[in-house]
Amino acid sequence: MMDESKAKELLPFLTSETRPDLKSQATGYILGVTATRDGCRYLRTKPDILKALFTLTTDQSIAIVKDCYHSLINLSADETLHQPLVKEVNVLPTLFQNLLDPGYMFSDRICTILTNLSRHKKTCIEVFRVMKEQEIGLAKIVEIFCTEGFNKAASLHYLGPLLSNLTQLPETREFILDKERCVVQRLLPYTQYKESAVRRGGVVGTLRNCCFDHIHHEWLLSDAVDILPFLLLPLAGPEELSEKENEGLPVDLQYLPEDKEREEDPDIRKMLVETMMLLTATKGGRQILENKRVYPIMREFHKWEKEPEVDAAIEKLVQVLIGDEPESGMENLMEVEIPEDVQKKLEELDAKEQEQIKKEEQELLQAEAAKNQPKSQPSEELER
Repeated sequence: MMDESKAKELLPFLTSETRPDLKSQATGYILGVTATRDGCRYLRTKPDILKALFTLTTDQSIAIVKDCYHSLINLSADETLHQPLVKEVNVLPTLFQNLLDPGYMFSDRICTILTNLSRHKKTCIEVFRVMKEQEIGLAKIVEIFCTEGFNKAASLHYLGPLLSNLTQLPETREFILDKERCVVQRLLPYTQYKESAVRRGGVVGTLRNCCFDHIHHEWLLSDAVDILPFLLLPLAGPEELSEKENEGLPVDLQYLPEDKEREEDPDIRKMLVETMMLLTATKGGRQILENKRVYPIMREFHKWEKEPEVDAAIEKLVQVLIGDEPESGMENLMEVEIPEDVQKKLEELDAKEQEQIKKEEQELLQAEAAKNQPKSQPSEELER
């Protein structure tokens, strides 16, 4: 564990003028420190080290730059480091500037850092503000995301979760759901993007967040967008349905082949079901999902699903699809007033779920950092 004396000893080696071998040892040591929660939170009190680390992302050595970005990924995964990184180190303008460079070889790491920083609403607002200040519109982010091979050195898959995080903000949802821009239509095919679960999950999360705005449901379910097949197809399997059931389904879901596979990621499956659940909030949405024969697909999916959390989400959706219509005045489920005691219980359950998610994320972070902790390696020179 780093202490005050080690921090003071280390700082002079975190400069561009330092000998490459010594600098590499220093950044490698910092990377090891960021592999633990305590290490990250200690560095929160050391803005000079954080600034020096970020400055070295422009170093001539590829190995050193990799260490610095990996450390920043670890640091940004801890919510308590968000404000120091954004306010004191001011990482956002440079990160966005480099992201826009189609030849920048570390753009995937930048996407991961931006995704981490935008996970919680307070810093997400800061990310969005800097985007506007840098004149980087959401249109540009979507354009890069949808342009295959924009950066030959980076996949940019983590732009998907970044978009999903940004849809916490009403300004982003308004942009994506603008009927004149056709943004949501461009994103829909990525619900079946086989090359990356990260990209698929990011888009599904974006769609789910946008569906919290129930005033857009009718448009999303209309022929202008036709969102339903893109949500249903990943959940459909090869099971044979009756002639009547097939006829009522969207064309893309009729008579699926025997080798049809379902979405492999349980978190994405759960988000797809939750998105359809949101679309049943209004009477019109429930009628469309009923008329489009969503129930038979969910019935077969329920038989196949093994994950308890996904199974529970399916059961909620099925109950809405086959249940009686709410009484007059309660047709919009998003506008129904929940009793205070029930609301409190739901909030407690949600808090427990969020705490478990954070715990799992931290365990994953520690395992990933331990796996990737570098051994001593020679310095490499960046190609110019």
